[in-house]
Amino acid sequence: MARVTATSTDIDKAAGVLRAGGLVALPTETVYGLAANAEDPVAVSRIFQAKGRPPSHPLIVHIAAAEHLDDWVEDVPPAARLLAEHFWPGPLTLVLRRGPRVPLEATGGLQTVAVRVPDHPVARELLHAFGGGVTAPSANRFGSVSPTTADDVRAELGDAVDFVLDGGPCEVGVESTIVDATADVPTILRPGGVTREDLESVLGHPLAVPSTGGVRVPGQHPSHYAPRARVVLVEPDEVVAASEEAQERGHRVGVFLPPSFAGAPVKAHAVVALPASAAAYARGLYGYLRELDQQGCDLIVASLPPQQGLGLAIANRLRRAAGPRSTP
Repeated sequence: MARVTATSTDIDKAAGVLRAGGLVALPTETVYGLAANAEDPVAVSRIFQAKGRPPSHPLIVHIAAAEHLDDWVEDVPPAARLLAEHFWPGPLTLVLRRGPRVPLEATGGLQTVAVRVPDHPVARELLHAFGGGVTAPSANRFGSVSPTTADDVRAELGDAVDFVLDGGPCEVGVESTIVDATADVPTILRPGGVTREDLESVLGHPLAVPSTGGVRVPGQHPSHYAPRARVVLVEPDEVVAASEEAQERGHRVGVFLPPSFAGAPVKAHAVVALPASAAAYARGLYGYLRELDQQGCDLIVASLPPQQGLGLAIANRLRRAAGPRSTP
């Protein structure tokens, strides 16, 4: 369970900010979100301004409970209801047909909307107190590293946020899994906190990851989740050599050292020894990237984890952080 520091007074104040058209940073189990009243087009537009996010990029609508889903969408297929029943509240986002309650400003002009129920006590208390839904992308500048603490939000967005709710460090650490549930056979659009294996177990059939469908969703920009330092990806057994070579070329190198190389000597400006647990890696990923930025690294050398479980989501984030230039 997340460490809760926000008080009932804080939650009431945040709900008032939302009703007045303001922006609230709220904790979820995945990352901190930048929330606005989902039914207020002007407030929703403020999110894009604060983040520097293109208005064509859709946002996720967060609601308090699964039973509210039909208030926001139309035509919910049986598979979508099954997934909501099993994984809400939790780090799963369902893309469905937009209902009239959702303004086009929240969907990037699309006739679909992404919806989820967050699994964080502060977020859900705020949603109940507010009495509606909120659009809440990650509370950071567009394309940069997502925040997993309230301090990350303050450092990233400053006065662009009207109120910050502190719910402690995020438990999952990477964004939600996004599933296109508009058809009878769902497809994964973005790997995240709910694993492909768990989805397949509930649905009873395999899922392709990621789908190459035309539905626009968060996190699809060629360079996303990126620190200031350039991220390069190599094979696990090449991390040490690639790091030392880059250091010799004059880079201030940060290294993500795989567990299999724990304790190995490496010439680098800074080293992050990765945990063996995929859950711990996911929870710490964005913090590690921020840490190496803060230590002045200009290049980060990392390898992709095994493409299973949460490793799939971690690999997705590292590829996006690396962008088009993913090799030394």
